[in-house]
Amino acid sequence: MAKQKTKKLKPLLLATILLATVAVITIVLSNGNFFNTASISTSVLSPIISASITPSISPSLVATPSAIATPIPTPVVDNIQVMVDSMTIDEKIGQLVMGGYNDIDEILPIIKKYKLGGVILFQKNILSATQATKDISSLKASNTKNKIPLFVSVDQEGGRINRLPSSMGTFLSAKAIGDKNDSTYAFNAGVKIAIALKQLGFNLDFAPVLDIYSNPKNTVIGDRAFGTTADKVSKFGIQVMKGLNSKNIIPTAKHFPGHGDTEVDSHIGLPVVTKTVAELTSFEFKPFISAIENNVPMIMVAHILLSKVDTLPSSLSYKVVTNILRKQLGYNGVVITDDITMGAITENYTLADAAVKAINAGCDIVLVAQDSQNSIVVVNALKSAYQNGQITEKRIDESVYRILKLKYQYNLKDK
Repeated sequence: MAKQKTKKLKPLLLATILLATVAVITIVLSNGNFFNTASISTSVLSPIISASITPSISPSLVATPSAIATPIPTPVVDNIQVMVDSMTIDEKIGQLVMGGYNDIDEILPIIKKYKLGGVILFQKNILSATQATKDISSLKASNTKNKIPLFVSVDQEGGRINRLPSSMGTFLSAKAIGDKNDSTYAFNAGVKIAIALKQLGFNLDFAPVLDIYSNPKNTVIGDRAFGTTADKVSKFGIQVMKGLNSKNIIPTAKHFPGHGDTEVDSHIGLPVVTKTVAELTSFEFKPFISAIENNVPMIMVAHILLSKVDTLPSSLSYKVVTNILRKQLGYNGVVITDDITMGAITENYTLADAAVKAINAGCDIVLVAQDSQNSIVVVNALKSAYQNGQITEKRIDESVYRILKLKYQYNLKDK
């Protein structure tokens, strides 16, 4: 009797084992993406099921198409991350530095050797439209062996901060634009600047100024601001930003956390602002918050000491750049320092120390606007900081990712 029961159970046992084996193989192969389980026909399994399992078997034990593992979707490739991962540490560090120069012949070999992420030009570098176009072409050509295109920047605001030759037209100050009280006019002012910059070969402008001119003793800002209220600066500053952006010129909101209520010129010394974060949020931060809401691609951080926040200038402060700008205000774009060769920095820090502090604070690019040799000092300082563990590669990669993303977003090319 026992033998007969055993004989009856054998087909059932074999069928169960066979089905389990097929299911396991299917799942394993599916997880390995070797084939799509949808291609397994139920007709292949049905003869095994019908020949081996009697009607008395519970339907829950029968394999059906729904029991076959769902195919794992092909992961989306992050091309920016792939590029970051393919770069050497020297290539990565180069992207974190933007240099200025007196003579173009000085900066060209530096771009080639150190693979700088960008350059800045001033009025001294732009003597005529023809000469500037030729030089910018040379700057880009010097970077052709680098797989990452070059930022070619200028701080063309209009008014007294004008870097372009008179032959390219007249550009009003921010105050004059704000006084028009016309959003369309402000937008077109941005378009006008962008067209001129595009003609010469620029791709990045350090404008608009989003500082609020709230202190009459502030001579460094003055008519560079669109107005004396947060609403006016936001309204017209954002329109200029949009005008620049409409012609594929990268705009930059500056000078976070706000240079409007200072008396010391940061080109000479270190300005101090004594307001609390709450006070700053309710006034100085407002135009920058508006810019962030309108997807500003780059923000410049000033060399201003917020005495109620930190003992370091904002450009070197983790509390300002990471805790306030990135975390509190939610900014995920590129952050660049103001020029670290300005007096606010050089009177208190070495360039090497300032550069390392800026990157560890959360800045992505260190602007070294004066003297091409200073760019080498900064590159070497960042490399040494990486080698001795002061700056991690993870921290460097975060900035390089944001920089590359911006360059590809605007389709930059060295042509």
